[in-house]
Amino acid sequence: MGDMNDSMAQRDHALMPLELHGWRTGVNWLAAILVALLFLVAGIWKITDPTGAAVRLAQAKVPENLSLAAALLLGIAETCAGVLVLVPRFRRWGAWATGLLLLVFMVYIGINYQALQGAECQCFPWVKRAVGPGFFVGDALMLLLAVLAGLWTRPPESKRGAALVLAAVSVFAAVSYGAEVTHERGIKAPETITVDGQPFSTKSGRIFIYFFNPECVHCLQAGRRMAQLHWRDVKIIGVATEQPQFAADFLKDTGLQAAISPDIQILKKTFSFGDPPAAAAIENGRQKQAITQFEGDEPAATLKKLGFVD
Repeated sequence: MGDMNDSMAQRDHALMPLELHGWRTGVNWLAAILVALLFLVAGIWKITDPTGAAVRLAQAKVPENLSLAAALLLGIAETCAGVLVLVPRFRRWGAWATGLLLLVFMVYIGINYQALQGAECQCFPWVKRAVGPGFFVGDALMLLLAVLAGLWTRPPESKRGAALVLAAVSVFAAVSYGAEVTHERGIKAPETITVDGQPFSTKSGRIFIYFFNPECVHCLQAGRRMAQLHWRDVKIIGVATEQPQFAADFLKDTGLQAAISPDIQILKKTFSFGDPPAAAAIENGRQKQAITQFEGDEPAATLKKLGFVD
């Protein structure tokens, strides 16, 4: 009887570590999947739409001249971190990477909290959050998931494998950006739009379409700077994204000599962009370049390269 009891005790003692191990494994995998999902979606979005991501970063106080590079680098970092945390042999590295990215992001928002308070953050494209106390709670929960994803994992293996992941994601980002630039430069404008109440052909030489919100201070400042440029033979057309009844007064305040088109719906379907200001530089019916930067030397430097201004 004593031997039977000893045997049962030994069996129960052996099963306890297995049960504990299974519980830890379940928590680890659940946390890893959730973290990977968040970072892969955020990273792939930035890689496949770097221009849109750059606009969001500029709104978050990243300098406009750095916003595009920042969007691509963040996209690569987030995608790599998401892949690493999903693969068991790289999981600890992935957990460190996601945790570090979250900490850096929280510190950045903390430094710029007064300027960004109340603004909508679209770090993750399908998660709508406003900057405020709850914002940090959400990021703290994501940080906890990253910690849980890194706990009870085996030591990371194969630096070469992790480097290959980074290389593959970087190539994907480069190809995606190249495809976007090529596509943007070849977009065909609608053949005819309404300008100052009359049909207007977009095939007639060089056209600069400026998208603005009449209540946007940044749009007003950008318009005033562009009014000081020495334009060549270019037809400037202003398009209000909101409050079209104030478009004429807005353009008058900027001093920009532009006609007005009410065709925002048609044009926005053709020339996709985020929040204004934005612009499309068109020549003979096709877009030469989308313009989303309006600080520092921009858009004057780009317009000069395109031959739109002296």
